[in-house]
Amino acid sequence: MPSQLEVEDISVAFGGHRALDGVTLRAERGHVTGLIGPNGAGKSTLFDVISGLRKPSTGTVCLDGHDVTRAGPARRARHGLARTFQRLELFGRLSVRDNLLVAAELGPERRHAGRVADEIIDRLDLAHLADTTADALSTGIGRLVEVARALAVRPNLILLDEPAAGQDAQETELFAALLRALAEDGTAVLLVEHDMELVMNVCDEVYVLDLGRIIASGPPDVIRRDESVLAAYLGQS
Repeated sequence: MPSQLEVEDISVAFGGHRALDGVTLRAERGHVTGLIGPNGAGKSTLFDVISGLRKPSTGTVCLDGHDVTRAGPARRARHGLARTFQRLELFGRLSVRDNLLVAAELGPERRHAGRVADEIIDRLDLAHLADTTADALSTGIGRLVEVARALAVRPNLILLDEPAAGQDAQETELFAALLRALAEDGTAVLLVEHDMELVMNVCDEVYVLDLGRIIASGPPDVIRRDESVLAAYLGQS
């Protein structure tokens, strides 16, 4: 059975600079997979390649066994991919519920968009904010609403780009529980995050990207002890 996401030998070059160099990784259904690395390592570029916003110089991207390397974002969404962005991207003048409705109306259950939106609002305990405009939310809650909107398209794979940024300790704890619940439901989660405690607590597998290359991968307890990770990411020698 194929992985939900299979990235094989992906390279991206900007002029003479290689932003990604032979990157290979997998994200399985029912697992939270972490992608960590220092600023400028190429994490967001890899997310752009996976989601179809940038074409790779070499390599392949497969979703659920389908080669989508040359497909655009819309086709990848039909294969069950959803994404959040490093910069918060909500519709500021719309309510929380309407933000979810926009997404649900593009998903496989578009005829029942209202029901989908309300179900996710209840699941993420956002009912008291359903009619609040997105631009009135705190950054931490806004991040949660962005994840909720991604879930409204019923993804099999969700890419989360620094979703815990701006969250306080309590919000991060609740968010960790949400990630585990998504995995238990069979969703494949690929997480880029600088909160190392969150990554190490919720991820089943962690990939470490540095200067465009994967320098280590494995379970969190292995990554914690990897000398190349300590040197490149944690600033230790």
